[in-house]
Amino acid sequence: MEIQVSKPALQWFKKEFDLKGEGEYVRFFARYGGCGAVQSSFSLGVNLDKPVTIGAKEEVEGIIFFIEDKDIWYFDGHDLRVKYSRKHEEIQYEYEKSE
Repeated sequence: MEIQVSKPALQWFKKEFDLKGEGEYVRFFARYGGCGAVQSSFSLGVNLDKPVTIGAKEEVEGIIFFIEDKDIWYFDGHDLRVKYSRKHEEIQYEYEKSE
């Protein structure tokens, strides 16, 4: 399982969460409810939180984007691609089957 965060998405997170860089954490997690692309009745949540047990991570400009080991099930063998849509001015999540 891999996480990839594009540079435009990184800039969005910095602005929206007032991130400065080194040593900050952004967590992606499974939450009950909503309309998820991978698991029925669940959707992807995001918050600022320190990790307990990291299942997957990517560090970009000192910011750690991660998924806890306990939430890996949600991705069902898919990698997470985090992008920014200029057209919609929002973050987009894409799921790609892991190799």
